[in-house]
Amino acid sequence: MSSEKQGGRRWLRWARDIAVVVVVVLAVQWWQTRDVAKGEAPPLAGHLLDGRLVALGDYRGAPVLVHFWASWCPICRFEEASIDRIARDHRVITVATSSGTPAELEAYLLERGVSFDVLPDESGDLGRLWGVVGVPATFVVDAGGNIAHATVGYTTEWGLRARLWLAGL
Repeated sequence: MSSEKQGGRRWLRWARDIAVVVVVVLAVQWWQTRDVAKGEAPPLAGHLLDGRLVALGDYRGAPVLVHFWASWCPICRFEEASIDRIARDHRVITVATSSGTPAELEAYLLERGVSFDVLPDESGDLGRLWGVVGVPATFVVDAGGNIAHATVGYTTEWGLRARLWLAGL
């Protein structure tokens, strides 16, 4: 068999393997997000750790990232620096679900060196309202208050930025 034919078959095998990986990743993401909120974003309101009142409705007019996380979640810890950087130039509301008292959360944020806004959800009620069954869970809400994108599990900073950009079109 000529080396040209072997090279062509090698590319076909690589293309097939890449296609299989993409299909598996998309299937897993679909499965993980099957129960999360869709359509119009559920209500999200309360007092941030610093005492300010926040409501998702106040953020209409531009996309907002709503990020559910927990202090006990290792994937959330790995992702928090990205969320902190995104919060510097985009609207971000993070919800700390089942992660302790506001004082414990403040100590955690100080220890970790992050400064994004945090809405405590000690009971997990907000998470349940949004259909969150695992963290991290991240939603991009468009300017009209509709959920444009939802992911469960780790997402790259650039992936989140791309979703925010797409929601703003």
